[in-house]
Amino acid sequence: MRVLLPDQGIRVIDWGPGTVAALLQELGINPLEVMVARNGALVPEQAAIGGDDEIRIIRIAHGG
Repeated sequence: MRVLLPDQGIRVIDWGPGTVAALLQELGINPLEVMVARNGALVPEQAAIGGDDEIRIIRIAHGG
């Protein structure tokens, strides 16, 4: 599985069936600070990912 990180890094991870939440935990990324797209479509934390999926983790920017 190819993972595009918020810092523009790319990691190829051998990831069996799992969820977005588990991947974020594995990478040490706070799920409240990012959105995740699987193969170009936004997915919730409970979405299953794995295999040849391309995962893009997008940091949410906000301010006031």
